[in-house]
Amino acid sequence: MPRIARMIVNEEPTVYHVISRTALNDFPLGDFEKDTLIDIIKQLDRIYFTEIIGFCIMGNHFHLLVKMNPGHIYSDKDIISRFKAYYGEEKDLYEGQIPTIRDKWSSLSDFVKEIKQTFSRFYNKRHDRRGYFWGDRFKSVIVEKGETLINCLAYIDLNPVRAGIVEQPEDYRWSSIGYHIQTNNKDSFLSLDFGLKEFGVLVENERLIRYRELLYEVGALKTKKGATIKKEIIEKERKKEYQITKVDRFKYRTRYFTDSGIIGSKEFVKNNYQ
Repeated sequence: MPRIARMIVNEEPTVYHVISRTALNDFPLGDFEKDTLIDIIKQLDRIYFTEIIGFCIMGNHFHLLVKMNPGHIYSDKDIISRFKAYYGEEKDLYEGQIPTIRDKWSSLSDFVKEIKQTFSRFYNKRHDRRGYFWGDRFKSVIVEKGETLINCLAYIDLNPVRAGIVEQPEDYRWSSIGYHIQTNNKDSFLSLDFGLKEFGVLVENERLIRYRELLYEVGALKTKKGATIKKEIIEKERKKEYQITKVDRFKYRTRYFTDSGIIGSKEFVKNNYQ
């Protein structure tokens, strides 16, 4: 039976919800694997024409909410600059290669394929194994702007709550809301849109507050798909009007580093975290 063609929009910025599952049993994505997968996504986001809106890395699958921008809005100069920044100044990019690179870096399939292949190589080397890591090809759906996008992002960020792993969404390190709060969006990795620009919320901090409000209120609703956010937690957040205090940020920032299990230079971590 032939594969169903993937729905792709090539000529305008388009948001996709991507889901990909592992082919292995149980939960092969441990803490270090999750950190590495996020690092790979961050690295490739620097060259592909992408805007990462949300993500969640679970024990056996990941979600990604990503906006793909069409290649024609980027100049040759932009492409050369990204290429040099990623591969190094000594690596040459010839003029005849630019159209191919432009098509590749605007392709959702190429972006996700490179994420998965890079991670598979890392995982197999780390665990001294061969063979497939990921299951069937990834699933993707086009996400409409506005309310649909906000609800899709909330669904992604609520995965760890629904699974009973954490009680509050930002307690989970490997999700977009966790990354926003625990690292203060380190390296400006994630979009600060939250789907709320469509509704005229132009101040970034206000968008985060409004998104947290929606996230918690949706997370408190009874569902057959897993756990909910407890009533006492909701009441506490309502009293704070869903704002993150300086104490909260310090607590989450400290937790982010202590949960890493090891602190130091990249070389130190590499040599000691095997």
